[in-house]
Amino acid sequence: MMSSDPFAAARHVLEQGLADRAFPAAVVDVGGREGARFQAAFGRLTYDEAAPACTAETIFDLASLTKVIATSSIAMAHVNGGRLGLDSPVSEFMTGWADGDRAEVTIRHLLDHSSGLPAHLRAWNEASGRAQYEPLIAATPLERAVGASAVYSDVGFILLGLLLEKVGGATLDRQFATIFGRALDPIQFRPQPSVYERTAPTELDPWRGRMLCGEVHDENAAAIGGVAGHAGLFGTAAAVGRFARLVLETFRTRTVLGRPEIMHTFARRSVVPGSSRALGWDTALPTSSCGRHVSASAIGHTGFTGTSLWIDWERDRYAVLLTNRVHPTRANQKLVALRPAFHDALWKQG
Repeated sequence: MMSSDPFAAARHVLEQGLADRAFPAAVVDVGGREGARFQAAFGRLTYDEAAPACTAETIFDLASLTKVIATSSIAMAHVNGGRLGLDSPVSEFMTGWADGDRAEVTIRHLLDHSSGLPAHLRAWNEASGRAQYEPLIAATPLERAVGASAVYSDVGFILLGLLLEKVGGATLDRQFATIFGRALDPIQFRPQPSVYERTAPTELDPWRGRMLCGEVHDENAAAIGGVAGHAGLFGTAAAVGRFARLVLETFRTRTVLGRPEIMHTFARRSVVPGSSRALGWDTALPTSSCGRHVSASAIGHTGFTGTSLWIDWERDRYAVLLTNRVHPTRANQKLVALRPAFHDALWKQG
């Protein structure tokens, strides 16, 4: 007998993932422009049988979803307002970028990961705070010709975050609050201790010597102070779902993010050879975490802690999946196969 629940197959994938210890906690929010259609929570905040149950109110470290929810949104708002040009050189805003190959790097190159900056920089042991990170990145050699290829770069988004703070005259968290107000509560940088009890712990971190809960998991984001362009946001699946609906709306009409033409510009796959990247966003490939049943124009992003957001704007649908797969260790890679299986089960029937 067939189930009357259209989301039964997707629910089953997550139940199997829970049993397989792909994560201790997960929450999903699936829907379209008019609202959520499927919301569910799975597991407990940790693998301890006495741990609090995961609920719709559980807060997760969103990790690199910060790149699209905060950083790319702030960049969109500045482009929409004429304060920032996508092809403006980084040297217009930042010192140390006017000479040599660095002089060619633009805002667009940072957004589509084609700046030539390395993927990662283990800077947290030698740098602390914004004032130290800016010159450190300026002194970091480019690894590839500017615009020649795309390599996903946390370093580029750290730099972009610092640059946007100069353009906006305020820290990223303040600009985020100015753009969205309370519309995306409880998404925020540096959550207050009062919400730690409903926050999913991440990793037992050897650098900080403790289990992280309510502290950003990413080491560079922590060293910068918890507010960075590449990581730092925390929030619930429902709040990320509200952001997804705002993105869907912005494809149709002007919103706080900007005009539809700006949204389409940020969602369009770049011309960088071999790249699936748009501006801030990734786009769908058959091998992507979104699975095989989305439009080619779908946009999304994943986060290292076990988070993902995919938006199929042509079909008016989105899927948020938040987990703490790095608890108690980042060595757990089972979510890699589970993500596309979840999205395939979710969207296989159209």
